Amino acid sequence: MATVSTADFRNGMCIVNNGKMCTIVEFQHVKPGKGGAFVRTKLKDIKTGRVVDYTFNSGTKFDSVRLETKKMEYLYNDGPDYYFMDTDTYEQMSIPAATVGEAKKWLKENDEASLLYAGDELISIEAPMFVELEVTHTEPGFKGDTATNTTKPATLETGVELQVPTFIEIGDVLQIDTRDGRFIKRV
Repeated sequence: MATVSTADFRNGMCIVNNGKMCTIVEFQHVKPGKGGAFVRTKLKDIKTGRVVDYTFNSGTKFDSVRLETKKMEYLYNDGPDYYFMDTDTYEQMSIPAATVGEAKKWLKENDEASLLYAGDELISIEAPMFVELEVTHTEPGFKGDTATNTTKPATLETGVELQVPTFIEIGDVLQIDTRDGRFIKRV
């Protein structure tokens, strides 16, 4: 691992802080009129996703971690494991459901996912930013119900439930933003 100081900070850089791998969400160098300079940062823990504010003295050194993203195709799951295939080498790998995390709500067979590696260690899996999923269950909308911004619950083909407009019916294919689980449009 390379060593970096606070002067080398860049947004998106990955460092090791207190034994945890974190990415720098944002940082600010501060030079007060009195006393030494310091750096205010927001660090996101890669494994938990938690964002925490930290302040470091200027010149503090950290280990830098190189992150790599690999695109893989999601094949299927058999309960405890999810199977992915490298589309270049056709090599398959199984990944425990705990590692797949929130991405499993949005992945369906043959979707492409981004696997984030720090060295040889798999850190996390991200679903595509937008996915298209079919509605498998929802209550029918009422004719004449024209109130604006009314929603109802709908279950999608991956099993996730979310709020959709009242005009959505079973069998509709919806575009969903996976970052916040929100309905975008009917496809």
